[in-house]
Amino acid sequence: MTTFTELPLSAALQQKLAAAQFITLTPIQARAIAPALEGKDVVGTAQTGTGKTLAFLIPILEMLRAESSKVESKIEPSKNESAKQVRALVLLPTRELAMQVHEQYEQLRDKNMPKAALVIGGVAEKAQIQSLRSGCEFVIATPGRLQDFINRRFADLRHVKILVLDEADRMLDMGFLPAIRRILQILPQRRQTLCYSATLEQSVAALVNDYTREPVRIALGSVLKPAESVQLEAYEVRPSEKVNTLRQLLYGEKGQTLIFTRTKRGAQRLAQELARDGFSAAMIHGDRTQSQRNGALSGFQEGRYQVLVATDIASRGLHCDDVAHVINYDLPKMAEDFIHRVGRTGRAGLQGRASTLFTAAENLALRDIERTLKLRIERKQVDASASSNEQPKRFVQNTLASRTLTALPGEVFV
Repeated sequence: MTTFTELPLSAALQQKLAAAQFITLTPIQARAIAPALEGKDVVGTAQTGTGKTLAFLIPILEMLRAESSKVESKIEPSKNESAKQVRALVLLPTRELAMQVHEQYEQLRDKNMPKAALVIGGVAEKAQIQSLRSGCEFVIATPGRLQDFINRRFADLRHVKILVLDEADRMLDMGFLPAIRRILQILPQRRQTLCYSATLEQSVAALVNDYTREPVRIALGSVLKPAESVQLEAYEVRPSEKVNTLRQLLYGEKGQTLIFTRTKRGAQRLAQELARDGFSAAMIHGDRTQSQRNGALSGFQEGRYQVLVATDIASRGLHCDDVAHVINYDLPKMAEDFIHRVGRTGRAGLQGRASTLFTAAENLALRDIERTLKLRIERKQVDASASSNEQPKRFVQNTLASRTLTALPGEVFV
């Protein structure tokens, strides 16, 4: 099975997939969708950027379509069911991931199918509460906000038929295990569970064992290695040369670049400095409001920003297929974070480039990452001493035209 047309899907969904130009199945889709359509539990691990979202959205779409057909044909539901109960629940670690899943669902549903309720923190809750109270059938949520709504009796999950745990390892890393367990205690035991994770560490395995029934286990490739389509390279720099080295990498890059820093303050300073240099730059970190994060992400996805500076909040929370270059301005804290950072490029089989800047004092830390992940990062040199007169004309022009970082809604620079 290599194409979506080979799947036993409704004609309406096949048309939506074709219109969205989803033609060829990725390996995780080819192996996970069929058993999920049969109602089996699925536990899947695969590298980031391999199409896991469609692997769980398609079974949900078909289940919701079947439920809608029952109502339209006036088939009486059972006493324990109604047309306006939550039938599907997707839990994700970050707002950005939740919004991207919501956007994908809206792209594929037709007008006769229910809208999804997006339940996330960082935004006004009034519309979310109204959506839940009006009788939604599909909820896409982050665990913290959903648990809050459950405690306040705004969400009834007693009739969920399909549960999805997406990026399960990341949710546990972020401390969501207690919230997840409280949420899952409310769900009916007889349900279908689909769990997707970049890794299947001990904590995730325990969660899987507790809440799945004879799952189909799918493991594709090494989830602790970057995709083969990503070129890995590292540059040893003096601390005083770090920013200049970054500039030279950016001057030589025609595509969009995602830069990772370890701290929120570091992301703020670096984005502002790059903007003063003439780069169209935006930033994402935990202190920014949701509207600011949305504006930065949408601007980057639409090509209005050439550079996006982010903390590890974006290492899994971003979906942007055409990131040409990922730069680790600061080394990640954990080897797994390195995988998720560089996984933002080289997605869907495209070629990507991932550069890491490190000082002599960080050499051992970089070697630890290589040993842990069993990979070799090529050492390179860049001419960080190039003068400003050697900058490409387009950056000189940008510098003259734009000396400050573009302010997003509610943002004040100090």
